[in-house]
Amino acid sequence: MTAGNHISENLARIRKARDLSQEQLAEAASVGVDTVARIEQGIRTTCRPATLRRLASALGVTVDALFGRSPVESLDEHNVTGLREALTGGEHIPGLDDFAEPYEVITLSHLASAVRDSWHAYVDGRHAELLCGLPSFVVDARRLVHASMGDQRAAAQRMLSTVYRLGAGLTGRIGLDDLAWIAAERALEAARLTDAPEVESAISLRFLAWTLVRQQRFDAAERMATEAAERIQPAMLDRAAVRTGVFGNLLFNAATAALSAGRLGRAEDLLTEAQSAAIRVRGDSAREHAIFGPRVAAIQRVEFLARAGDPGRALHLAKSLPPPRGDVPAFWEAGHRLRLAAASLQLRQERGVLSLLAEAKHRAPDWSRTQPLGRSIMRRLVEHASRRRGAEFADLAAHYGVVPG
Repeated sequence: MTAGNHISENLARIRKARDLSQEQLAEAASVGVDTVARIEQGIRTTCRPATLRRLASALGVTVDALFGRSPVESLDEHNVTGLREALTGGEHIPGLDDFAEPYEVITLSHLASAVRDSWHAYVDGRHAELLCGLPSFVVDARRLVHASMGDQRAAAQRMLSTVYRLGAGLTGRIGLDDLAWIAAERALEAARLTDAPEVESAISLRFLAWTLVRQQRFDAAERMATEAAERIQPAMLDRAAVRTGVFGNLLFNAATAALSAGRLGRAEDLLTEAQSAAIRVRGDSAREHAIFGPRVAAIQRVEFLARAGDPGRALHLAKSLPPPRGDVPAFWEAGHRLRLAAASLQLRQERGVLSLLAEAKHRAPDWSRTQPLGRSIMRRLVEHASRRRGAEFADLAAHYGVVPG
């Protein structure tokens, strides 16, 4: 069987991530140590299937993993089918309505509780759980809207807008950007019919702007986010947390778009305005409408510096971040550590990189293991490791998907 060039890289990478020497791997696989060495050096380009199976078994991976064909844990199209059907169905599409008899309609309080649980699953990165529950909540919200009238219907529209936004966020996270756009657009349609149309519409526009950034439509994303922010901008002395949080998050979206388009000065101006708004609120908060506050805004500034190509300033500023006052989601703090780890890697501060990767894992284990940034950082560390690095190194390599756990 032809091994090819990939196996030389993958065998060495997985062996080091498992904290094994060539001699230990050879002994565990019942092959000669020279066989392991020659494969890793690319000298030996063919292997018997039995040898590959023994090496894979000793490393605790599949033969496909040795060839680099084993995908990182992901959510495939089959798993998304239920959510796709829920997000694209509706009353006005023949054959795709999902309405039920009145006795099958859940109460507004029951739906609100389910939506809150879904939000927590979203911020914790429990994607499989969310994929399982969210389709039924979309249908439940549509049914409740259909069966309600007056103020009750407006409140149900708010729940419907929220579940559509969660659908947009989830599908965007797993790379289904067109479906994310559909969900965010439907969220906006429902938002306009809620009991708080101005705020709910602004929240939905935030998800649309985020989707535009993911689609690399940076100019459109910046325009949308800044215009939406201008409409909802709080007055100078206004301390309303919801309005200020949505305003600040829209500015974050606009700054991200500007930075991605290479407009660093514009991005910095937008972040400065967001930080000024954050100072006026009493503390940090994490709600479905917005994640915002003094520490959240300061973290965004650090991320800006890191992404703008100034890792040294980013790491320096990170040392003086304000402590959290209120609720900053674990995934937000974990993402901050991953960005600092990338900055440390740029400056060849390897010890700091491992510490930050470990912190991110500790703060948000489910979320962090799905992040491409964490995976790419850990992969670089493994590929450049010149010696065995110990059990923690191996554990982090498995957590970030560099090798199967």
